[in-house]
Amino acid sequence: MSDISRRSLLAGAAATALTAVTARAATASPVTTNPVWAAPFQTADGFAGTNTLGQNGTTGGVGGPVVTVRDTDTFLDYCDRNEPYVIQVDGIMTFSSKQALRSNKTVIGLPGAEIRGGGLDMYRRQNVIIRNLKFTGADDDAISIQQSSHHIWIDHCDLSGGLDGLIDIVRGADFITVSWNDFHDHSKTALLGHSDSNASQDTGKLRVTFHHNYFNGTEQRHPRVRFGEPVHVYNNYFRNNRLYGVASTENAGVLVEANYFDNVPHPIYSGYDESGPGRVVQRNNIFVNSGTPQTLGTVVEPRTYYAYTPDNPSTLPTTVPTGVGVDRI
Repeated sequence: MSDISRRSLLAGAAATALTAVTARAATASPVTTNPVWAAPFQTADGFAGTNTLGQNGTTGGVGGPVVTVRDTDTFLDYCDRNEPYVIQVDGIMTFSSKQALRSNKTVIGLPGAEIRGGGLDMYRRQNVIIRNLKFTGADDDAISIQQSSHHIWIDHCDLSGGLDGLIDIVRGADFITVSWNDFHDHSKTALLGHSDSNASQDTGKLRVTFHHNYFNGTEQRHPRVRFGEPVHVYNNYFRNNRLYGVASTENAGVLVEANYFDNVPHPIYSGYDESGPGRVVQRNNIFVNSGTPQTLGTVVEPRTYYAYTPDNPSTLPTTVPTGVGVDRI
């Protein structure tokens, strides 16, 4: 097990212990004492954990009040406030379209928490953590990160069944980590860079880490990348992805490392549809009943930005399905 995985498990144990207490005791009014589980995972790993752009990693709402919300209006109200908050979601929040989530927030689901019908939009925001939430049936993107938003961590969520993307990271967004999520029952999974004509805003940005995610039967975009470099895709489990696994286009630079591809006819593309080729390096991946990956050129090493130790990819069909998604932190 890597150091990153071990830290995630230790942090998860602390978070679970808190959930058992706060689910009974917290109210919708701010609580001035910080939660005991904040310290173990106050910073993310991967690109969201880097000390850049004035951020010391990604800490979310740590330092602000803790609130537990049980209805949609209260939830959206706290999401749209300027102050730091740790927002614990208790129940099903039903709304339409993308709603604003401002900077310096941690949104963490209690058991059974769900965002239904709509999505969360980070527009010129920073320092946001979203964990342990289920997203279903969004009428647009389930999670949208855009317009130079940075230091965002999406972890241990369950995302499915929307009308557009499950996670779209576009328009110069940067320093983001997507980890331990369960993606299923969907086509357009994760998009990095929205247009072939947006090179001026996206080049040198869209630095994103995807690790320990389960792409279970989703059709495409795991991720689909334009311009961003480096994009680091490691220790993910790809299974039954009909169209393709990863696509690097428009001179993006993507490292696809130590993943497990099972029944993926086109595991890695350089160039896709009308988008020109992107650079892509693959190493130490396992391909089972899958096609031949395309590669092109060289890519900036993620270790330029952060340290990591990949797990052996042969373990991923066991460790990823049992570790991803909600109620597993």
